[in-house]
Amino acid sequence: MHFAAFYLAGSPQREDPSAVLARVLGYARDAEALGYDSVWFAEHHFSNYGYIPNPLLLATHVAAETERIRLGTAVLVLPFWNPLRVAEDIALTDQLTGGRLEVGVARGYQPFEFRRFGLEYEEARDRSDETLTILTRALTEDGFSFDGRFHQIPETTIFPKPLQRPHPPLWLAAHTPESFLIGARLGLRALTTNSGRPLSVLEEGWANYQAARARYPGAPPDFGVQAQVVVAPTDAEARAEIEHFLYQTRQATALRHGREHVVSGVSEPLPFEGEPGLDEMFEHRTLSGSPATVRAKLERYRDACGMTMLSCVFHGGSMRPETVRRSMRLFAEEVMPAFRD
Repeated sequence: MHFAAFYLAGSPQREDPSAVLARVLGYARDAEALGYDSVWFAEHHFSNYGYIPNPLLLATHVAAETERIRLGTAVLVLPFWNPLRVAEDIALTDQLTGGRLEVGVARGYQPFEFRRFGLEYEEARDRSDETLTILTRALTEDGFSFDGRFHQIPETTIFPKPLQRPHPPLWLAAHTPESFLIGARLGLRALTTNSGRPLSVLEEGWANYQAARARYPGAPPDFGVQAQVVVAPTDAEARAEIEHFLYQTRQATALRHGREHVVSGVSEPLPFEGEPGLDEMFEHRTLSGSPATVRAKLERYRDACGMTMLSCVFHGGSMRPETVRRSMRLFAEEVMPAFRD
């Protein structure tokens, strides 16, 4: 199993962006020193939920401050990008990072963001599918053209091509059968999130992924899982941090379902119907606890699916940086070794 550190780069207040980004850079350096395989950054817009509108820019910056760790986008929201422009940016970023780039993509889930880009959320899947088709062709072909619903492209070749051939690893964030089928058909790796969700959701996603690979057996076997993680010397100390992940879950749920309340860029963490309590979050919806507890929880994840990569959400809400760094260190030293290939 490979291990990644994921950072949303959000802040409960309108924090100085330089402080937020410096904190993320520090975490990335720590991840490399601790032996994580990769570090991933999210794309979000127009609220304090996330301070990274372009993860490719941040990946390039982090590459200059590190030596070996791979840099990932989790995810590029494809409907927000011109397909040729994102292909060019991916190729250039791969060149500038020395071939260390991993590219996660998805259709997005926040109607709040779509409205501000002048896009219809109902078109997200179709736009994403068309952009994916153009993207993969632009990265690998010379002199291609395309005539689609949203984009008409005359004969075009992008420069430069990526350093990794045929292109950087492409991951499609998915959960539904339809999304996994698209990814399998295009030969993309699979990425799914279980942050704030029970194990049954992961089992459902794994079943959908298996069905897609049965239909397209040549699809890559890679299956990445994102989960909220806090490791502390004791279960009680880890349990005390769960409120920060509940904050993040409230934010994501409100933005996902169009119930957000955002004023001057500050998004309110609204409680939602049926939300889990802190004990439920700790016991069943996060990989949190002492090292022994987290190892046992991760064993259950591995038993439920054929995961090949775990992407750890180490920072949530207003969690203190020293708590995050301790969690990263304990996970690397006392959890990761039991699951390495």
